[in-house]
Amino acid sequence: MSPIRNLSEETLIELLLKRDRRAFNYLYDNYSGALYGVVIRIVLYKNYADEVIQNVFVKIWNNIDQFDQQKGRVYTWMLNIARNASIDYIKSKGVKNEQKNQSLPDVVNRTESASYAVTEPQEKTDVIGVKEVLNALKPEWRTLIDLAYYQGYTQKEIAEELDLPIGTVKTRVRAALLQLKQVLNEYQ
Repeated sequence: MSPIRNLSEETLIELLLKRDRRAFNYLYDNYSGALYGVVIRIVLYKNYADEVIQNVFVKIWNNIDQFDQQKGRVYTWMLNIARNASIDYIKSKGVKNEQKNQSLPDVVNRTESASYAVTEPQEKTDVIGVKEVLNALKPEWRTLIDLAYYQGYTQKEIAEELDLPIGTVKTRVRAALLQLKQVLNEYQ
């Protein structure tokens, strides 16, 4: 079987629902860099990020029938899976204990290697225009989206970080996501 080159989102979903492995390969080839960029920003450790991204694609493959085209785009759906899997991973008891038991030099090396590991996926993410779309948002909304979706903060943590009431954070995140949806619709 020859590889698939260009697919519309609808065709990709149809093929994935039929369990077409070429469609899965296409999905991985075209989206793994962007999703990895999200994962590495939250997880920080390359070896953990590799494990999480593998789990993300398994979840996508196993749950593609839960994707609803009426609710949004497949990229947004996958982005949420990657973000949630990353947050779940770093909040898991085993990872928390392992991080607590690291020596100081390991933490220093981790920060250096994490910043190095992020370079390539960010470049791939930019190819699909995420930076351009985010730059269309108000600066304060861009900050909220960055904290929530790229750094893995909960709304409560965002409220504490920015010294805002939780209700304000919820309202602004919702407004930011609505504007983001509007900007994405303009790109279609």
